[in-house]
Amino acid sequence: MNLKEIKDLIDLITEKGISEFELERAGVRLKISRNTVSGSHPVELQPANSHPPASAVNTSTIASHPETAALPAAAAQATAPASAEEVYVVRSPMVGTFFSAPAEGEPPCVQVGDKVQPGKVLCVIEAMKLMNEIEAEIAGEVLRCHVENGQPVEYGESLFDLRPLASPKKRV
Repeated sequence: MNLKEIKDLIDLITEKGISEFELERAGVRLKISRNTVSGSHPVELQPANSHPPASAVNTSTIASHPETAALPAAAAQATAPASAEEVYVVRSPMVGTFFSAPAEGEPPCVQVGDKVQPGKVLCVIEAMKLMNEIEAEIAGEVLRCHVENGQPVEYGESLFDLRPLASPKKRV
């Protein structure tokens, strides 16, 4: 299933007012749920043999305003720490192409060791000819980048590991 087919499905579901749609093809399961009250369109795309991620992606900006699409940072999600050290994993909210810089020839948005605040752009994912900025959800230090510039990424794929910054302690 390619990105154009997914976009066409989202458009059709929106047009027809369908609240939920699920499709499984070639080992990939696509589930689109529409919250008719707020008009958002959560989309989940995953291999058929895996378990769904903890949260769905809100693609209302893609479905309704493709020219200004930028998925919310809420699409990035935390996972349980793999070791004693707490690690926040930023995952891809969509299928697309990962770019570490906002444009060719520019420096990367972030590098390993950088400290980031919520809202800081970590990378850009191109999907359906749209450039989507992926923002930090938490304040933290970039520990690792899992993907190379120009590499295709899947929905839910790990992009960055962040070490949450300790919040300042209150003085009494």
